[in-house]
Amino acid sequence: MIPTGAPILTADEMRAAEDQLFRTVAQEDVMEHAGTAIAMEAARFAIGRPILVLAGPGNNGGDAYVAARVLKAAGHDVVVSAMGEPQTDAARAMFRKWDGVTTSLYEARPRPFLIDGLFGTGMSRALERGPRALFADLAKAAEFVLAIDLPSGLDSDSGADLGAPRVSATVALGALKPAHVLNAGLEKCGHVLLADIGIPVDGGWRTVARPRLSAPSAYDHKYSRGMVAVVENLMPGAARLSAGAAMAGGAGYVTLMGAEPQSRIDALVRRAVSGAEDLADALNDPRIGAVVIGPGLGRDRRAEGMLKAALNAKAALVLDGDALSLLGRNAGRWLQARTAPAWLTPHSGEFERLFGEGEGSKIDRTLAAAAEAQATIIHKGGDTVIATPRGEVRVLAQASPWLSTAGTGDVLAGLLAARVAAGDGALAAAESAVWLHAAAARIAGPSFIADALIGHIPQAVSECL
Repeated sequence: MIPTGAPILTADEMRAAEDQLFRTVAQEDVMEHAGTAIAMEAARFAIGRPILVLAGPGNNGGDAYVAARVLKAAGHDVVVSAMGEPQTDAARAMFRKWDGVTTSLYEARPRPFLIDGLFGTGMSRALERGPRALFADLAKAAEFVLAIDLPSGLDSDSGADLGAPRVSATVALGALKPAHVLNAGLEKCGHVLLADIGIPVDGGWRTVARPRLSAPSAYDHKYSRGMVAVVENLMPGAARLSAGAAMAGGAGYVTLMGAEPQSRIDALVRRAVSGAEDLADALNDPRIGAVVIGPGLGRDRRAEGMLKAALNAKAALVLDGDALSLLGRNAGRWLQARTAPAWLTPHSGEFERLFGEGEGSKIDRTLAAAAEAQATIIHKGGDTVIATPRGEVRVLAQASPWLSTAGTGDVLAGLLAARVAAGDGALAAAESAVWLHAAAARIAGPSFIADALIGHIPQAVSECL
C-alpha cells in the first residue's frame, strides 16, 4: 500500500523544506517528532517482539535513537547497533539521550523485529560491501523489518537499487520520495506509511488520488455528457476495447469510425469512413469532445493518413499504440502545431521510441517529454507517471500486476477519452482515468482479460460519486 494523494519531494526539495522549518523550530525538536512517529508505528507492528534498531551516522540515525528511546520507555526490549559515531549535531544530541544497550553494527545479533535507520533520503551511491552484507543478513533473519524514511540502499530520487533488502514497511517522513513509487522501490519498500512531522510541504508532485466525480444531472443528455470518436483500422478489436471503455467510463455518445466498423454493443454508433479524407470530414463534428486513435491502427500508409487527419482535427486527441509508433521522434513537431490539447499514453518501449532514453528518473524523463510535446503524458507501467507541460506530476504505484495483459492499454485510452470529453482538465482527466483503470482491475481480481475489465469500470466509477 502507498498513500494516495500524498506529496512527493526529491532529496533536494526535502532538504529545502527542512531548512525552512529549522529557521523557526529546533532541528532536535523535529527529530524528536519523527522518532516518536516511528516508534508508534514500530510498537504497532512489533507486538512485544524484541527489537533491534540500526542507527547510521546521519540524521536518519538520530531518528533511530529517538525511536529506540521511546520504545524502551514504553516497555519494549530494545537494543541499538550503530554504524559509527553520529556525525551531525542533532544525531549526537539524540545519541546522548539514549540510555540503553549499544553495540557496533559488526556486533549486531538478529532479533525478530528490525528497525532500519542506517541511511535515508539523499542516498545516491551503493552501500559498502561489509555493511550491506551485515544489513542483508539481519533483515533476512528478522520476522519484520521497518525502514525509517527509505530502506537503506535505495537511490531516493530514482528508486534505483543500491543494495537495499526488501523490508516489510517503510515510514516516510514528511513526504513521499520518488523512490517510494518508482523502480526497485515498488518492491523494496513494502507497505509505505506517511508520517506528518510538521515539515511544510509544497509542490506539484503527488500520488494519484481517488477522483471526485459527479452523476449526470436531470438536465444532462448524451452530448452534454461527452461525445467520443474512436478510430478503427487494422486490428478492430483494440479500437472496440477503447470504445467500450469510453462508454463504461461515462461518455454519453461513442462513435466507432472505420472502413467497416462492427461491434456486439448495440449502443455503440458505427460510422464507415473510406479513408483519411472521409475521416477528416467525420472528425469535424463540433460535438466531438475527444478522439482516440492508435489502438489497432497499424503502421501502413492508410494508418499514416488517418493519423494525419486526426492530428489536423480540432478536437482533443488521445494517442495510443500504433499512433505513437508512427509519430516517433516527430511527436513534438506534430503536437506543438495543434491548438487542441493532446494526451499520449506510451508504455516504456513506446516512450523511448518517442523521446529516447533520456536522463534522470522516470518522473524527470516524463516531465521533459511533456514539455517537448506540449502534451500530457501517461507513461504507463507498474509505476505509472503522469506529467503535464506545466510541470505537474501524478504517480500511481502498485496497481494490479494483472494489468500486464493485451488490451488493457486500449481500455485506458478509452477511459481517458471519456474523462476528456466530460470536460475534465488535462491533469484531472489523466489522473481520473488512471485511478479508474486501476480500481476496475482491483475489483476484477486476478487473471482477468481486457474485455472483462470494462465490465468493472462502472463499479469503479461508483466509488467516486
